[in-house]
This record gives sequence, C-alpha cells and structure tokens, in this order.
Amino acid sequence: MSLTELFIIAVGLSMDAFAVAVCKGLAMPRMSWKGALIVGLYFGGFQAAMPLLGYFLGSKFSMAIRAYDHWVAFLLLVLIGAGMVKESFEKDESCANASLDVRGMVLLAVATSIDALAVGVTFAFLNVDIVPAVSFIGAVTFTLSMVGVKVGNAFGCKYKSRAELAGGAILILMGLKILLEHLGLLAF
Repeated sequence: MSLTELFIIAVGLSMDAFAVAVCKGLAMPRMSWKGALIVGLYFGGFQAAMPLLGYFLGSKFSMAIRAYDHWVAFLLLVLIGAGMVKESFEKDESCANASLDVRGMVLLAVATSIDALAVGVTFAFLNVDIVPAVSFIGAVTFTLSMVGVKVGNAFGCKYKSRAELAGGAILILMGLKILLEHLGLLAF
C-alpha cells in the first residue's frame, strides 16, 4: 500500500473524529488549544489502536481466506463508507458538549474509531506494514481533530455532514480500488 493510499484511508477514517471535534469546538465558549490537544490525543490514539487490534484479529484468519480477501476488504470498506454516507444525510443537528471528561471522551473515541477496527482487519489481508500504518493514521486523525476543534469554534456544526459524506465516499472508492486491482482491472 502506497503512502498516498494510506493517507487517503487515514483521512477517510478520521472524518467521524473530525466531525465530532468540530462539535466539541462549537461547544467551547472560547478556543482552547489544551482542549484541542486533548481531543486530538483521544481521537488519534484510538484511531491508531483500533486498526492495530483489527490487524491482529484479521491476521489470525487471513491465510484461511486468502483467495477472496480482496472481496472481504472491498465489502468492509464499502459497508463502513456507506454507513458514513447514510449518517451524513440524517437530520441529526446535535453536537457534542464541551466536556472533556475521561468517560465521555473514551466513549466518543471508541464510537468514532469502530470503523478503523474493520480497516485493520483489511490491512491484515493486504499484508500492510502495520506499525507505520497505524502511526500514520493516528497522526493524521490527531491533526485533523485539533483542526476540527478550531474550525468548530470558528464556524460551528454546519460542516459535520459534509465531513461524514467525504469520509464515506473516500472509503468506498478505496474499497473499489482494492477490488479492481486484485481482479486485474486496474493497474496502479
């Protein structure tokens, strides 16, 4: 997997975290870089840990399904992406509160990184070098989450659905690319 492909996946995965970070920023009466750092650390940390966990789970059975692993990767990415696209059209205008308590942040971090678990399973099928990959995903999510807090504090929640839509579309396209490459219909 190239660095460009990994970056595209990292951005796609981080869109849920970005959307919640925007809402956190909106709820903050005043922009706080300390708050943005906390949000970034939670979201970036979980976004790195979940694909690592998924990779180890996927590694246990990747050899057994090697013949159709590209279909599994395709289906997982398309299902995750479709879920994000669907969420982007729902009329949920609520945003998170400004609280950065441990319990609330862990719940948000887990909720926004569940899709990364499935991507980690996909990485096992694709034999991705996992430590650099999850480090990169964590760093991208950390950065975008901090930016999200700033954007939210400045602009509000109106970009939440667009971020989810973009993230979902990116994951669907990456799944399609993986499938087409394995079927020999796309050479990159």
